[in-house]
Amino acid sequence: MNQLNLTAIAAAIALAFSAGAMATGMSKTDYKAGKANIAAEFKSAKAGCSSFAANAKDVCMAEAKGSEIVAKAELEDGYKPTKKTRYNVSVAKAQAEYSVAREKCDDKAGNDKDVCMKEAKAAQTSAHADATALLKTSSANQVANDKTVAARAKASEKNAVTRQDAATDKRNAEYAVAKEKCDTFAGDAKVSCVRDAKVRYGQS
Repeated sequence: MNQLNLTAIAAAIALAFSAGAMATGMSKTDYKAGKANIAAEFKSAKAGCSSFAANAKDVCMAEAKGSEIVAKAELEDGYKPTKKTRYNVSVAKAQAEYSVAREKCDDKAGNDKDVCMKEAKAAQTSAHADATALLKTSSANQVANDKTVAARAKASEKNAVTRQDAATDKRNAEYAVAKEKCDTFAGDAKVSCVRDAKVRYGQS
């Protein structure tokens, strides 16, 4: 992955706003300046992609667009930081990484490409599940802090369910990757491979 493309916008934002301003919420003027910087950096990165061809250009564009999406999410979090905006940053990063990984998979063929796509999706699912679990548990804990011991117990129970849901999502994604890899086998070997994958990832 082209690190220059990936970090260009983030670097511009970091130079424009101090860590203190990002933590406490930036001014509207700085926010507007940030939006302008993001647009300029995306335009520059997009222009740079014109020097590539075929799938290399697609990868470059995915990197540029991903950086823009992440930078916008981080800007919103810096402007009016909340649990939701922090969650949006995590989701934006997961989506950006998935988009780039998916384009890179186009350089592969056959089962290698299928496995690559499954692994990219599994990574996105895992990151999204972690972000969702963090948002939900954080919100539940906040509610619990304002209420009684009974509310805390309920929040704890909800957190456990949320973590279990996240673990299930990640396990299912990992199983999809393992099952796809079984396609390299045939006959009894493939059947055995799928069976082992089901046992390993708790699939019925």
